[in-house]
Amino acid sequence: MGTPMKVLVIGAGAWGTALAVSAAQRSVSDQTAGGARSPRAVTLWARDVVQADAMREQRQNVRYLPGVPLSAAIEIGATPVERLPQLAAQHDLVVLATPVGGLRAQLQRLAAVQQPVAWVCKGFEPPRLVADAHGVGLLPHEICAQVALRLQAGALSGPSFAQEVAAGQPTALVAASTHPSVCTALQQALHGPNLRVYANDDLVGVELGGAVKNVLAIATGLCDGLQLGLNARAALITRGLAEMTRLGVALGARPETFMGLSGLGDLVLTATGDLSRNRKVGLLLAQGRQLPEVLASLGHVAEGVGTAHTVLQRAQALGIELPITACVVALLDGAVTPAEAVRQLMTRQPAHEPG
Repeated sequence: MGTPMKVLVIGAGAWGTALAVSAAQRSVSDQTAGGARSPRAVTLWARDVVQADAMREQRQNVRYLPGVPLSAAIEIGATPVERLPQLAAQHDLVVLATPVGGLRAQLQRLAAVQQPVAWVCKGFEPPRLVADAHGVGLLPHEICAQVALRLQAGALSGPSFAQEVAAGQPTALVAASTHPSVCTALQQALHGPNLRVYANDDLVGVELGGAVKNVLAIATGLCDGLQLGLNARAALITRGLAEMTRLGVALGARPETFMGLSGLGDLVLTATGDLSRNRKVGLLLAQGRQLPEVLASLGHVAEGVGTAHTVLQRAQALGIELPITACVVALLDGAVTPAEAVRQLMTRQPAHEPG
């Protein structure tokens, strides 16, 4: 074994912290197997200096991932944001664990970095941030093509809750990029006994699956909240997968990607897992609660709420029908009640499957 990789994780939320913990565990494992020791193999960068100081003192991220110890292999950084390119140059891999709304600014800063860069955000950029004349929300790789075209970049996605990854529970993820170096770097940094990382060059499909599954999880939460039964849940997830695949293929993805971890796998987890914030939105809306109250009660962002409108907008521009997504949008806008949304889906004309 050689010297462990030096990994920079930008963003000290729950997911960024979990990945830093996982990378540090892999580093310690490599050292135990005979590699050269590197007491600071992972840098976890926090924008908030106060939060960074608290994490250094407490050796845990009380704000976003309480109860998970931060080992000595993790250095907590709070370098001024303007110096992130210099910090990135001191590492072998950069992981962007910032929300998709902040991805554009980070990619602009890192555009000249030579190291592989991977983002973990899922969803579409809010349309108001799009730097073009169309005002259509973009997927992460589309943002990168606008502001950091030469960057060796990609995505890390798949069915995963931060708490379980940080706890070392078995998880499988997908490293997606058209640059093999990005997939290799992610596998070297994270792949281990508790975390498997598969490579995939279908970046469009992996990103699209990670975005649309959040919208479909709201619909599934609604279904469960209305106590429509397991038959209805299975039908909704299956038809939702068909919607995801239709849109993805139209955007250039391969259909088989949606049968993998970043498609079916992530959809099942987010639509049925008790830790899913998007599923929780559907459950609470089914109780008759209003969307602002629902979002305030979560304490964290539910990505599907902001993504739903963009998914529908992208589909309509391509002439693709997404009935489940359309019902979720109408529900979020207050145009229909939960019961009316279900009625709209169940009274649609018969159709052929697949399709």
